[in-house]
Amino acid sequence: MFSKQIKKSRNSLQSFISSSQNPIFPFLHNPQPAYSYTQIQSYVDVYMKWKKDSYYDSIDSIHKSLQLKPIISLKNFFISSSSSPHDNYSIPISAISKKGSDFDIHIKVARFLRNYPSFFEEFEGPKYNLPWFRLTNKAIELDKEEKMLHAKFKADILERLKKFILMSGSKKLLPLKVINSLQWYLGLPEEFSRDPLEFLGDYECFQIIEMEDGLKGLAVTESYSDDKNGKILSMLQKNAMRKCLYNGGANESITFPLFPSKGLRLKQKIKDWLDEFQRLPYVSPYDDFSGLRPDSDLSEKRVVALLHELLSLFVEHSVERKKLLCLRKYLGLPQKVHKAFERHPHIFYLSLKNKTCTAILKEAYQDKSTIEPHPLANVRKKYIALMNESDFILKNRRVNNSWPFDRANVNVKDLDCSDDEGPEMAEASL
Repeated sequence: MFSKQIKKSRNSLQSFISSSQNPIFPFLHNPQPAYSYTQIQSYVDVYMKWKKDSYYDSIDSIHKSLQLKPIISLKNFFISSSSSPHDNYSIPISAISKKGSDFDIHIKVARFLRNYPSFFEEFEGPKYNLPWFRLTNKAIELDKEEKMLHAKFKADILERLKKFILMSGSKKLLPLKVINSLQWYLGLPEEFSRDPLEFLGDYECFQIIEMEDGLKGLAVTESYSDDKNGKILSMLQKNAMRKCLYNGGANESITFPLFPSKGLRLKQKIKDWLDEFQRLPYVSPYDDFSGLRPDSDLSEKRVVALLHELLSLFVEHSVERKKLLCLRKYLGLPQKVHKAFERHPHIFYLSLKNKTCTAILKEAYQDKSTIEPHPLANVRKKYIALMNESDFILKNRRVNNSWPFDRANVNVKDLDCSDDEGPEMAEASL
């Protein structure tokens, strides 16, 4: 009789615990991510001294990328606007002279074109000796190669875009305005910004929707995963699994690959903090981050993981730091997101070259086997090599005292030139 009462009481207790009305044990019905129970350590404020590294400051594909961007935009304008494709897409200077702001050019457009004779060839127009410009044969060949790569690797580029959007958490949505601001880094063609629906075509996993703040957004509407458990794996997770260092379970830690710059030494207390930081559970940039305490080191590890993954998706695995400010609201980044770069100099390098601040993922240039190269990376390097040829052409012209056209035509009219032209290149702020 007594044993029956005990058994009855035990069944009643189990029934009470498993009841959906039970307010005492809610975690049994609404399981939270494992990391939500490990947020014990608070944010540790450490100071890292910036150290210049000439290796990262000398990578042309990074630091000349911004210089290349308006050149590519102008090249595309020539191709889309010219009525003379048989004549290397020639156009008069009057067709483009007032559009400098559209291409982020802060000097006279004619002067800008003359700065890059390896891309743009100047000649006399058919009427009134006005200057005309056309693309060089080398520029046209590279444009064909670029278009071929966009068509061949369109699925790869859109997968990178999809992962970028999925970093927004449960919403799976980003404003088109934000995506367009990082279009150059993602390797998206200009056709995407002009008409996203036409560019996306048959890729039904994307959908343009109206957002609450009146903006148009691009959403991922279909489920997407890299493994049998339905999870999206970051580059760090894939590499750790390949090395049998990570099983994909909850509450597992993944250490970030560290690449110290020469001469950069950390104090012992900072080393101790970094060791502890590395042992924290890995929080994927594709996981829901709503349960994270923003003032914890665990939250910082999620931010570092997100920045690592984001840079791994970009063409040059780098980005102007100020370009990330628009992502804070949508990707759950802290107000002072720049501190994540400053506090982890073994993972990221901040270059102050060209009067701007560029964040570089070190791993992409130290261990190329772990970061998948972007399909457009090589053609960008070819464009930059062609851009560098302009310096040699202009130098030879100065030495030989030659001009774009015959000396007999010294009175050629140029509607886009003046003696008081401003500086050749605009300064960018830090």
